[in-house]
Amino acid sequence: MKSLLLILLLFIGKLGLAQQSYVLTGMVKDKHGEALPGAGVYVSGYKIATVTDNDGRYNLSLKPGNYDILVQLIGYKALNKNVVIADKAVKLDLTLEESVTQLAEVTIKPDPNREHYIAMFKGFFIGTTPNAAECKLINPNVLIIDYDKEEHKLTVKTTQFLIIENKALGYRIKYLLNNFEYDSKTRIIYYEGFPYYEDLKGSARRKKIWDQKRITAYLGSPQHFFRSLYHQRATEEGFIINKLMVRPNPDKPADSVINANIKRLTKMQDGLTRTLTFTSGDSLSYWIKKKNLPNGISVLSRSPVIQDTLVHEENQSVKKFNFTDQLYVVYTREREDPAYANRIGLSIARPLDMPDYQISTVTLQVVPVYFYENGSIYNPRSMLYSGYWAWEKIADSVPMDYLPPASLEGKN
Repeated sequence: MKSLLLILLLFIGKLGLAQQSYVLTGMVKDKHGEALPGAGVYVSGYKIATVTDNDGRYNLSLKPGNYDILVQLIGYKALNKNVVIADKAVKLDLTLEESVTQLAEVTIKPDPNREHYIAMFKGFFIGTTPNAAECKLINPNVLIIDYDKEEHKLTVKTTQFLIIENKALGYRIKYLLNNFEYDSKTRIIYYEGFPYYEDLKGSARRKKIWDQKRITAYLGSPQHFFRSLYHQRATEEGFIINKLMVRPNPDKPADSVINANIKRLTKMQDGLTRTLTFTSGDSLSYWIKKKNLPNGISVLSRSPVIQDTLVHEENQSVKKFNFTDQLYVVYTREREDPAYANRIGLSIARPLDMPDYQISTVTLQVVPVYFYENGSIYNPRSMLYSGYWAWEKIADSVPMDYLPPASLEGKN
């Protein structure tokens, strides 16, 4: 879910919210004020949608919360608007702009590297999991791709919905991609957008398979984690929360000392016409090795983080959390997929006595982190995931209104 402005957050905090539904109504029209019948109106991240009637009007029944409303109609640019449902019905009129293909867009020469960048994007956005292998990007032609060779950064945007057919989980996903970035220097992937989920048609046997795979995708996911945190049931539902603390590396001198010695020895070598032998503690290779050492050493605390100290209530519908160092989250009800375990550079280090449970780490970028009962997060840039959660992408996602079977919840 897209970032919510703090002023809106504070506004919600002053309201007494009852968990009943309120009606969101409005009219979809063009820039001339003419009604647009037949426009699809979707709630981002959910399976909630409707279509405007002959007068261009729509209505949706929603519980209190923060929502992104998506609108799509052939011949017009896709639109998204944020709305907060508090304690009364809300009216939201939406104006669509015509989608006009510019001449410049037609005459641009094809990028010979476009297919390569699309393949990169699919791997980083849809994923590389077994479920991702059963996903198809239906309309890659709507992708607007840019690769900055100097910054080594891949950027992707769209003005229309991406259509992803997920035959592993039985979803057809419409995704309005606001921004996607991959920085090959830092290896950080960031994307922000608005998904809408539809069920694919299938036989009773196929639907049963999908139901089981959806349960597997949900369990242990960030969505499951934050939903269980909201209800203070993370431990009961199979999560162990530890701290991963980074301490200064005692074997690495200060950067100023390292750089000064490298500079000194480099100048000495530049002025030599013959080989000069240094002692093992004062050679250029010695100081380069010191420079390449990690700045810090990670130390895992096996003491469980108490949920009461981690999570605090912001208001009746929003909670927040904050912490120092990194969270080390272990999900004990599922083991790592072999496809993940065999990928170099993804796995998180674990104690020798710990089985191959799914392990992820969480690093804060913006504090505090605000989240809802359904497990959704306000600001997608507020955290960085590594480990298992970083491996699973869109191919392993379920709608925000997904609920596991009641029998399964009882077991948890």
